[in-house]
Amino acid sequence: MKSLVITVLVDNPDSWIVPYVDALVEALRAPGHTVHSVQHQSEIKQGDVLFLLSCESIVPKETLSLNSHNLVIHESALPKGKGWSPLTWQILEGKNEIPITLFEAVEKVDAGRIYFQDKMVFEGHELLQELRAVQGLRTIELCLRFIGCYPDVGGTEQEGDESFFPRRRADDSRVEVGESILELFNRLRVADNVRYPVFFEHRGFRYVLRIEKAGRVPRGAVSQK
Repeated sequence: MKSLVITVLVDNPDSWIVPYVDALVEALRAPGHTVHSVQHQSEIKQGDVLFLLSCESIVPKETLSLNSHNLVIHESALPKGKGWSPLTWQILEGKNEIPITLFEAVEKVDAGRIYFQDKMVFEGHELLQELRAVQGLRTIELCLRFIGCYPDVGGTEQEGDESFFPRRRADDSRVEVGESILELFNRLRVADNVRYPVFFEHRGFRYVLRIEKAGRVPRGAVSQK
């Protein structure tokens, strides 16, 4: 394979995905590709492939034209589950098998040609950091898979009915006093304990709930599911 010019954009330097992107960049450079890791659209260079990972802003058409392929990863079975925070919304729905899709970025949101799909399998106990670890590793795998197959990547156009997840707001972390831990568990799992913890209001005050995994229950100990 010829050496490619690859750019990886993460437009939020505080994003959880940054360590995984750093690992991806090193893996892409190992075979001899030229890789630029950037944090702003103005830094995008002309080349072969642009990976847009966990980006918060829309990249205009003229910027997309700088590269032959502009690739996004989305955690749903597109065209279903377009929009915001697909992994979070599906965990809240009680799902443990969640698709992850690598596709071409186009002007219409989450509508481009699909190249590869995989799935993330969870056991139902993972907290946010663990969920993101699986997401980050699958992201690396899909990006490397595309480059490994390039230019014979094929792909298919999206087909079927589409659906959309809304953008999550701070108030989505609000819970009610009367809810049980079992009812709250998935909301606690996807909550960021620092940036947007679960909270409830009671008797004129707001209280924050934070969850931390202490470890597995020893064999023979009594536990409730």
